[in-house]
Amino acid sequence: MLYLDNSATTPIHPEVKDAMLPYLLEEFGNPSSKYYTLAENAKNAVESSRQHIAKLLGCDSDEIIFTSGSTESNNMILKGIADYYGNSEKNHIVTSKTEHPSILEVCEYLQSKGFKITYLDVDQFGRINLNQLAEILKNETPLLVSLIWGNNELGSLNPMIDIQNLCREYNVFLHTDATQVVGKIEFSLEELSGINFLSCSAHKFHGPKGVGVTVLRKDDLGLPIPITPLLHGGGQEKNYRSGTLAVHNIVGMGKAAEITLKNFNANLDRLITLELELRDILNNKFGTSIIYNNDIEQKIPGILNVQFKGLNNEILVKKLAPFMAVSTGSACSSSKPSHVLQAIGLSLNEVRNTIRFSLNPTINVKDLEIFNNL
Repeated sequence: MLYLDNSATTPIHPEVKDAMLPYLLEEFGNPSSKYYTLAENAKNAVESSRQHIAKLLGCDSDEIIFTSGSTESNNMILKGIADYYGNSEKNHIVTSKTEHPSILEVCEYLQSKGFKITYLDVDQFGRINLNQLAEILKNETPLLVSLIWGNNELGSLNPMIDIQNLCREYNVFLHTDATQVVGKIEFSLEELSGINFLSCSAHKFHGPKGVGVTVLRKDDLGLPIPITPLLHGGGQEKNYRSGTLAVHNIVGMGKAAEITLKNFNANLDRLITLELELRDILNNKFGTSIIYNNDIEQKIPGILNVQFKGLNNEILVKKLAPFMAVSTGSACSSSKPSHVLQAIGLSLNEVRNTIRFSLNPTINVKDLEIFNNL
């Protein structure tokens, strides 16, 4: 079977599995314990992984806070900022209509607590309007802007350099959900000082599930930006995120980050080649019976969002299941028609005719020939 649902999760890299196994079997120490060898080995492994991840993201290693994944990271930032800084006069959060559910549902929760939420409109490919954002920042000075960097359904990239410039100009906190862009888009947080907070997950770049990071940047004085923790308890992760660290998963994420950085250019070229090949195959096979919902530029390589005219996507996914794994959209909202596709103006029928194909660099071009046999 051909796996084409890599925006949902990616297969774990064999070297990642090998790196993790010792910390499941022999090196089982708690990194919060002291003095004895098992604990010190675990602590050193965690710090080594932190450094690999920081290098991939282009930030300082002490800005990396381990979480269970992007959903927790997103909750941690929005709720933490709202609690620490929010008040009757500073209660405005700006986001967009095409965010991941772990942003949108937190915003709904905060709205029920009295926060004002502005949902930016998007264009036909899911990108925000910079002029609309600039007008809001100029007139209202919100507490926080939270915008997805690369959309998980369309692959569309928001203009994050321009967004962070605007937020920095108006001294507004900026958070970005970068889950889909890590390992696929070249960036360095060192060059993006307007981004204060970032979320990502290991399992989107061939690491294990159940681990991710929140990047908490330092301010202009080099001091950590304080927020209210989501989890209180043992004081791990500098009191930002209590709980015994999942060392095996953290080691896996560190190894995945190391491999991703090492192979970045080759993987990027591979994804571009695979996407072009898949587009050619789909065009030749289905012609005018398909419509692409995504742009062909300013997007994450390897994601295609395609309407199959007159074909219900749930039925199509089930028929394809013996041959390939594809999806109708985000795995985190699979029971509902895509809010992303509705936000870009598609009708419910068009949404229900849409399939997402998402690739990974381990796929061979010849593997895509399976489409010719359908």
